[in-house]
Amino acid sequence: MIRRKDTYFCTMEKWLLFKNTKISYTDSGKGAVVVLLHGFLENKHMWKEIIPVISRNKRVLAIDLLGHGHTECLGYIHPMELMAEAVAAVLKSLRIRKITLIGHSMGGYVSLALSEKNPEMIRGLCLLNSTSTSDDTSRKKLRERANKMAQINLSNIVRMSFINLFSEKSKEVFNPEIQLALSEALQTSLHGYSACQEGMKIRPNRLSVLKNNHFKKLFILGEKDPVLLVNKGIKEAEETQSKTVILSGGHMSHIENSDKLIKVLNTFIRRSLSY
Repeated sequence: MIRRKDTYFCTMEKWLLFKNTKISYTDSGKGAVVVLLHGFLENKHMWKEIIPVISRNKRVLAIDLLGHGHTECLGYIHPMELMAEAVAAVLKSLRIRKITLIGHSMGGYVSLALSEKNPEMIRGLCLLNSTSTSDDTSRKKLRERANKMAQINLSNIVRMSFINLFSEKSKEVFNPEIQLALSEALQTSLHGYSACQEGMKIRPNRLSVLKNNHFKKLFILGEKDPVLLVNKGIKEAEETQSKTVILSGGHMSHIENSDKLIKVLNTFIRRSLSY
């Protein structure tokens, strides 16, 4: 993996007040707009390797979702629809009408909610290690158990949840990068952790958003993803006439396969502009 010391994420942070809650985001580059939405226990800094490359000829927005990074919490449950509203508020304030959306894991759920409400805005939707399906019963129980454990020892449950997102090989090869990302995850508050777990637990199946819209669609899957099984992702993509790219590694493609991921994203962004 190439470590880009000269492209360190240093874009100036901006703020928007949404329902009396501060939403943090960055705005880089010029051109067609690409919106990046991070996953659970992440923040906009997860894109630090990607933003400098894409923003060379595109305008890139990276937004901290509710309860993550420098964005505040809003209520005791953060439904995907509410987080999508916050994203839409940022776009409205900047008078942006067309976007290519890239959402990692939970960010993919938010992207789907935004696309469902504003399909005319979407040029392309990339689900990065994400799915349009809802939680099954066992996943809902896992979230409930995790929230109970978080009340007792938040840092332990965050460490365990985060480390388990990586394949065994990746834990060794990318240990420095994982530790840095873990330090960001540990900054998530108990409120933010619990509210987002509840929001993900109640999210509906949005397979129809992909089936019923003709904007460009892409699933980027991790070959050894312990959360979203690759075979299930392939089936979902086939069912929704979406393109599929499979990368080696687990759930965290931006760490485990960043160079390949950047190439795939650039190709997808170019394709989406033809819609």
